[in-house]
Amino acid sequence: MIQKLDDYRYLIPRSFREGMNIEGLIYANEELFKAIERDQTLMQVANVATLPGLVGRSLAMPDAHQGYGFAIGGVAAADLQMGVVSAGGVGFDINCGVRLLRSDLFLDEVKPRIDGLLNQMFRDIPCGTGKKGIMGGLSYEELDRVLESGAHWAVRKGYGTEEDLQHIEETGCIPNADANQVSKRAKERGRDQLGTLGSGNHFVEVQYVTEVFDDEAAKAFGLRSQQIVILIHTGSRGLGHQVCTDYLEIMQEAMRKYHITIVDRQLACVPIQSPEGQRYLKAMAAAANFAFANRQMITHWTREAFVRVIGRGELTIVYDVCHNIAKEETHKIGGASRKVLVHRKGATRAFPRHRSEIPKDYYEVGQPVLIPGSMGTCSYVLVGTERAMDETFGSSCHGAGRSKSRHAAKKEISADELIQQLKDKGIHVRGASKSGLTEENPNAYKDVSLVVEVVHNAGIAKRVAKLIPIGVIKG
Repeated sequence: MIQKLDDYRYLIPRSFREGMNIEGLIYANEELFKAIERDQTLMQVANVATLPGLVGRSLAMPDAHQGYGFAIGGVAAADLQMGVVSAGGVGFDINCGVRLLRSDLFLDEVKPRIDGLLNQMFRDIPCGTGKKGIMGGLSYEELDRVLESGAHWAVRKGYGTEEDLQHIEETGCIPNADANQVSKRAKERGRDQLGTLGSGNHFVEVQYVTEVFDDEAAKAFGLRSQQIVILIHTGSRGLGHQVCTDYLEIMQEAMRKYHITIVDRQLACVPIQSPEGQRYLKAMAAAANFAFANRQMITHWTREAFVRVIGRGELTIVYDVCHNIAKEETHKIGGASRKVLVHRKGATRAFPRHRSEIPKDYYEVGQPVLIPGSMGTCSYVLVGTERAMDETFGSSCHGAGRSKSRHAAKKEISADELIQQLKDKGIHVRGASKSGLTEENPNAYKDVSLVVEVVHNAGIAKRVAKLIPIGVIKG
């Protein structure tokens, strides 16, 4: 039933399951497609295609794997008037995202001092499950300012500069955020977690540029061979998780009112223009802004650690992208421009050049697309393309994608063995817990180079540079 269109695209026809309103499309090569077939990803892509008011296709990137309702790596766009918004289409870690910093340092300057640098960063950046931030608990009034201003709040408080904001998606503040739509329980979970890395696959990595594929884009992004860069991966912590939990319950209840039936209760949704839909989008934006502020503060403490240990820390933001978000955007549908709500769950916006949404200094090359690997492998910088606008609502993959559960990963190797293996490869690691490290065993992930090869050859993002870690901090 599934049709292989070419070496990098697999079509799920509407006949795949009853009720599909649109087709599904999987980006993968044969090896990655076999991995995708092993869980419920294909069915989840088809299930999403049954939701009301979707346009284009229900998409899955090559790093896709089974998630809550939507596959992680899923993309879907809904008509603003006729379509629905689904909390499961964004996920629990709202605006989990990645920020890349470039430095004025090179590998030979930092590598001999990596242990001291990691120790300082590990002291300065709170890591791990439930870890509290250095600031202590914010007042509810101050937290509301964070939720409505995002990274702008952090900059006003001295955690960065106005220049930083120009290189963050939405300048670090998604509009229409309303702190009043965030529950007290969500605020209680988040008020002492601002400026914390969290656990799971969240990290800060000290890396260097090992290969440049696109000289023009690399020059625009300020990237050079052997240059030290820092990749930060974290999101909205307990606050975002609670926002998703709260609105899943609201949506499940409200569907009866709107006579919406779904094939999977995890796809709970409401009309975009409904009161419940608008409340969710405002709460989601608030949680996303919390995540932007979170990454901004971690950036500040990373800069301070570099100054303390290396003696200087000119760390400039290359870009900061969301992975889990629903955004109102204009795309061509059937040849005509149309405003839609694009759900990206474990997917990265990948806009091409000449789009007003991207920074002026990238206007002639396109938006940076940041693809982290796992701690023992490489990461990539790509750039968005016109073909992504035509096929994927300007979207690309977001990482390697898990291939094994955390439980299975933990059974494969001990923390001490993993740390030694990584050290033998020249990668030094600091982790908040041994179990957290083994859960993130690099063997639990797909090959990020294969994932990037698919999106590059499919033309929905183009390779710019390859990054190799020398130091990793895990939550």
